[in-house]
Amino acid sequence: MQASQAQTNELAELIAPLVERDGYTATPLPAVSLMALHGPQPRTPLLYEPSLIVVAQGRKVGHLGDREIYYGPGHYLVQTLPLPFECETHASAKVPLLGVSVRLDPALLSEMVMTMGEASQPAGDSAVPMDAVVMTVGMQGAVQRLVQSLHDAAETAAMGEARVRDVVFEALKGEQGAAMKALVLNQGHYSRIVQVLSRLHANYAEAVSVEALASEANMSPSTFHQHFKRIAHASPLQYLKRLRLIKAQQLLVQEACNVSQAAAAVGYRSAAQFSRDYRRYFGVPPQQHRREERALRVS
Repeated sequence: MQASQAQTNELAELIAPLVERDGYTATPLPAVSLMALHGPQPRTPLLYEPSLIVVAQGRKVGHLGDREIYYGPGHYLVQTLPLPFECETHASAKVPLLGVSVRLDPALLSEMVMTMGEASQPAGDSAVPMDAVVMTVGMQGAVQRLVQSLHDAAETAAMGEARVRDVVFEALKGEQGAAMKALVLNQGHYSRIVQVLSRLHANYAEAVSVEALASEANMSPSTFHQHFKRIAHASPLQYLKRLRLIKAQQLLVQEACNVSQAAAAVGYRSAAQFSRDYRRYFGVPPQQHRREERALRVS
C-alpha cells in the first residue's frame, strides 16, 4: 500500500527542525544524515554512496545514461552502488528540499539477508543498481519512526540503530531488494559486476585493463563489457574516468590540494589531460571550479 500525502507532510515537518544548513546535516547515528536545499540546483555530476534516499519535500531527477530517475514525495531512491551520475534538484526558499539519507552498511545487510533466509536468491539480470521505489506505508512508517527518534537524545541512543534496521528491512522487502542483496552476495553476473565495481572504488587511482577486470569477474571480455555497460550505463574505462574526476573534485574542494596534486592522486599522469577531461565533464576548468566551490563554502 502506498503512503499518503498526509504522512509525507508529517515527515517533512519532522525533518525541518533538525536541519542546520543547506546540504547534509550529520546526526548522532553514523548511517543517517539529513538533507536540505533552499533553492534549485542545475544538473550536476555527483556520486552517492550506497544508500536509501528519502525526499519528503521537493524533488530530484537523477540522470544515469539515458535513464531519468524521479524521486520525491511518494518514492524513495535505492542506490546500491556508488555510481557517478548527474542530478538536478527542484526546490525553493518557500518549499525547500527536505530529506533523509540512510547509508547501506554491507555488514548490516549481510546479517539481515542471512537472517531473512534469502541468501540463496541471487539478483537476476533485470536488477538495476539505482532506481526509485514507491513509498509504501511500511517504509513511510519506518522512516518517520527513525526521524522521530532523532528529536530525543535518549531515544536515539536506545532505539536509533533499531530504527535504521527497520528502514533497511522495509527496503529489502521492496522492489530493489534483490539489488541490495547483491551487495553482499557473489552469485550471478550482477553480483560479480558489483564486486568489480567495489574494487574499482577502492583502487580508482590504479591502472586497470578491461581484460583483467573481466578475468576477476570470471567472464570473457565481451561478456563482461556487455554486463558492465548494462549495469553502469558506461563502459568500464568511461566509468573509471568519471569516478576519478568526481574524486578529484572532492580533493580540490575539500582539501589543500592543487590541480597537479589532485590529478596525480586519482591516477592521471598528465595534468593537462586531467584539466581537459575535467572541463568536459564539469563544464568549467578545475582551477575555476575550485575557486567557486570554496567561495560558496566560505559564504
